[in-house]
Amino acid sequence: MSTDDSSGNVGTESAPENLNLPFNAGDQAYIIVASAMVLLMIPGIAFLYSGLARRKSALSLIWVTMMSFSVIVFQWYFWGYSLALSSTATNGFIGNLDKFGLRNTLGEPSPGSPLIPELLYSFYQMQFCAVTAALVMGATAERGRVVPAMVFTFFWATLVYCPLAYWAWGANGWAFQYGVLDYAGGGPVEIGSGVSALAYSWVLGRRNEKMMLNFRPHNISLITLGTILLWFGWLGFNGGSAFGANLRATMACWNSCLTAMFAAMTWCLLDFRLARKWSLVGWCSGTISGLVAATPAAGVITPWASIILGVVAGVACNFGTKVKFMIGIDDALDVFAEHAIGGIVGLVFNAFFAADYIISLDGVNMEATGGFLNHNYRQLYVQIAYIVAACAYTFVMSATIAKAIDFVPGLHLRASSEAELLGMDDDQHGEFAYDYVEVRRDYLAWTPAEKDPKEDGVIVIPQHGIAGHQDLVDSARLRAPGCGSGGSGSEKGGHSNNSAPATPPPERDMPPVAKTIPEEEDAVVSGKPVEATQ
Repeated sequence: MSTDDSSGNVGTESAPENLNLPFNAGDQAYIIVASAMVLLMIPGIAFLYSGLARRKSALSLIWVTMMSFSVIVFQWYFWGYSLALSSTATNGFIGNLDKFGLRNTLGEPSPGSPLIPELLYSFYQMQFCAVTAALVMGATAERGRVVPAMVFTFFWATLVYCPLAYWAWGANGWAFQYGVLDYAGGGPVEIGSGVSALAYSWVLGRRNEKMMLNFRPHNISLITLGTILLWFGWLGFNGGSAFGANLRATMACWNSCLTAMFAAMTWCLLDFRLARKWSLVGWCSGTISGLVAATPAAGVITPWASIILGVVAGVACNFGTKVKFMIGIDDALDVFAEHAIGGIVGLVFNAFFAADYIISLDGVNMEATGGFLNHNYRQLYVQIAYIVAACAYTFVMSATIAKAIDFVPGLHLRASSEAELLGMDDDQHGEFAYDYVEVRRDYLAWTPAEKDPKEDGVIVIPQHGIAGHQDLVDSARLRAPGCGSGGSGSEKGGHSNNSAPATPPPERDMPPVAKTIPEEEDAVVSGKPVEATQ
């Protein structure tokens, strides 16, 4: 099946025999496609997070999400896979370095299924780690510096994700040996991302309170696009976790869609009872919460149980969005509410509704045991113990790593107050998701012109309602060459201020101006929009 070279390493040479022979070509093709589907979830997360934030930090969230994938590819190849899923480790907590740099993986059967090679299995599992890391990056929203976040990602993957993955899926992991049912990552992926994001947000601190007023997602189209990409990728995430083109994979896809859609309907109804409006953001949030809950359960429970799971997950995650206010942690994008709580709900459902005949549909786990309804009553406390251990370890270790990095000179996690006012796009990247910013979008950030229309030749310059932000704009204008008060120059960020006299800045003690400009109107110079910075 595999070969031994002169150094004693297994499965490192293909010349003596065809290493493809023991493996099913159809299963390999399916997992390769599923890997590509899961990879697409990462830009899906980037678009989702970008749309949920304000436009002045929209590009930064795309960058930090995509760059986290770069870090994970290196970490997983370097030692991540070996630490997470090495089959020769025996300590029950974390793997060893037997598979360092993908050593000894070429012709070996995978730990997940003997029908696919370990080389493919390691590639597929890398996408799981990358998705989890990308989800955690939501904690940096609108106030986190990006380079320290990347340093955090490397150490977090090594010290948090790898142990969690080994517990659940490692051949000698304590949770695997204990009998925990975690199909596609309720612990490593969902608790790992949600609780880690909560810990990172706690260390990072809350956003400026003034900046929080009247806050809402800036681009619902991006949120919807991100959700659809996630949904598509999740079918590879949950379907591919059967590690073959088999009936269990099909059942996992069915259960994922059932749970997602019932959670989406539930979330929309809960939002409608308060707002009397049908929210698309609510549909997206419900869909994601259902897919999260399906992650540990899709290949374990029956379709009718998945419908109940969708309703319960929609309720639990919807009300879970209030937790951050109760504990005073600014989890800006509700990563904890949707991922940690959704993952916990799915794991608990496995304790009650796991069915042995569903698990055995992959043709490999033929001696599986179910949950409470299968008279396996111990499964309830097994699942609860796993949830408590995963949550406690993840929060403590993630917070410790974040705090340690924050102490390193030059790697402080939090951007300055000035940077937060300008936005992460300007401060961290010098690039912007949008060339033109609508003046009407946030009444706290802009004070509209008092008189309209202005006479010909006068440029309307939006003034910032936040005093600190206005000071930054004024100081940048005064520093510009050949510019006095009211003279020509350029504002920070390279946006032309031209030679127009500015409207006087608002008084420091004035209340926010609630007046808005209609959507089709911007600041106008002779009928042409004027570029504005945020």
